[in-house]
Amino acid sequence: MSLMLALLLGLMQGLTEFFPISSSAHLKLTKMLFGVHEVPVIFDLSCHLGTLIALLWFFKRDITHLFTQDRSKLVYFLIALLPLVPIYFFAAPLREMASKPELLGLFLMATGVILFIGQKIQIKKKGGLFRDVLVIGTMQSAALFPGISRSASTISAAKVLGWNAKEAVRFSFLLAIPTILGGNFIEMAKLWKTGEMVQILSLNCLLGFFSALLIGMMMIRFAINWLEKGKLKVFAWYCLTIGGIFSVYVFLK
Repeated sequence: MSLMLALLLGLMQGLTEFFPISSSAHLKLTKMLFGVHEVPVIFDLSCHLGTLIALLWFFKRDITHLFTQDRSKLVYFLIALLPLVPIYFFAAPLREMASKPELLGLFLMATGVILFIGQKIQIKKKGGLFRDVLVIGTMQSAALFPGISRSASTISAAKVLGWNAKEAVRFSFLLAIPTILGGNFIEMAKLWKTGEMVQILSLNCLLGFFSALLIGMMMIRFAINWLEKGKLKVFAWYCLTIGGIFSVYVFLK
């Protein structure tokens, strides 16, 4: 992989991570566009670590408040994470099958449908907070399949359950922090065993990390402010359009 492509992928990660359009799908599409099919896992992890730090930086006050003054709410994040654990480990064969490039467009279109549902449907009869966070956590598991956006799934689920846009967005992105940390830890543990972790200091990985971090820090405030207004339609149409074009391309290829 060239340094130019490493820079481009890092930029793509930073540009798309905080919008509900699946940054993982955009990384895959970019790789395919440049004819690159094999990129080390450690490189993708480096890019995701860059945007994770941007996320921690942006929500530093919220995190501090949770751990110092509002610790009782931490249990709701733990509840939301519960569905992810068994699905991650037991759905591995299904995830591998769903990772086929030709399915990427269909999953992007599914993200568009999820966003439309979040924009249009709301349950009038409210349930308890325990039920809500469990449902949101279950919907987050859908993002294990490449092309389905984690933030689209969680924000849409919260809005359907009656949360306002600001509550939905804040909970979604705060929930992303332990989710991404846990996923990266598992992948890094695998790479440590194979001795591949040393590659994180390679020029490509460092370039991907810093470009994702810098662009992510520039984009996150704009993205959060936009999403807190509850305007999901534009992202729904975007995912349907890009997913549809890619699906047609794969069919005709």
